Amino acid sequence: MPDDIMRRPRDDRPEESRRAYLSRTFDDDAELYDRARPAYPSPLYDDLAELAGTGPGSRVLEVGCGTGQVTVPLAGRGCRITAVEAGPSMAEIARRNLAGTPEAEVVTARFEDWPLPVEPFDVVVSATAFHWIDPAVRVTKAADALRPGGALAVVRTQHVMGGTEEFFIEVQRCYERFDPATPPGLRPPTAAAVDNADHAEEVARSGRFGSTVFRRHEQDLTYSTSEYLDLLRTFSGHRALPEAARNGLLDCIANLIDRRYDGRVTKRMLIELAVSHRR
Repeated sequence: MPDDIMRRPRDDRPEESRRAYLSRTFDDDAELYDRARPAYPSPLYDDLAELAGTGPGSRVLEVGCGTGQVTVPLAGRGCRITAVEAGPSMAEIARRNLAGTPEAEVVTARFEDWPLPVEPFDVVVSATAFHWIDPAVRVTKAADALRPGGALAVVRTQHVMGGTEEFFIEVQRCYERFDPATPPGLRPPTAAAVDNADHAEEVARSGRFGSTVFRRHEQDLTYSTSEYLDLLRTFSGHRALPEAARNGLLDCIANLIDRRYDGRVTKRMLIELAVSHRR
């Protein structure tokens, strides 16, 4: 790859000055989020069972459950779940999705403010949400929530090279036109180039956990034009754009998909699980 082509930074590293604001954007259209966000691949749940001990009867705290994308499958595997979600609309949909699951409870609260129960948990899980929690407290409070030997399991996702590669090169012109903060020449990284050292180092600095073990899966997701636009409407960076810029960006992307890619594109995602056990 030429030196003048910029690798895209991790999708889960919001600017600290905007973290709190961006984290609140998802709740504005929780129904769209529930409909458009993809499910996680089934091997992820096998990894969670093997590495973190999620299984029948395990006591799980989920941090930032959204509308239940991970909560529902874990409940289906017999976990006893307390899910904490800051967005009231997201939490309400999660309760709806968990209807008839008495072993799952959804609490509307910021994890930072939520008082931990006396009984510790076996596992703390956070899927595509840990980066929205205040970095000053997220690892230490997760440790406080766990029994000795319990597991912190963090799932992170990243758009990587693959799928309809030419589209993701061409579409940068739309972003550069309508979002002036877009650096020129961005490209998705290869999966092998995605660095995970930041999370391992953060966990290690706390002194509360042993070493971190990683598992990775790649997933190709194919979208029609309307499905892809719905997905983009759930991303905090797109939601935070001024309305005119956001509408112009989405129209530009739709025209590109319809005109050049016959109305369908495939996006490759890297799903990474990081598991650390409390000392």
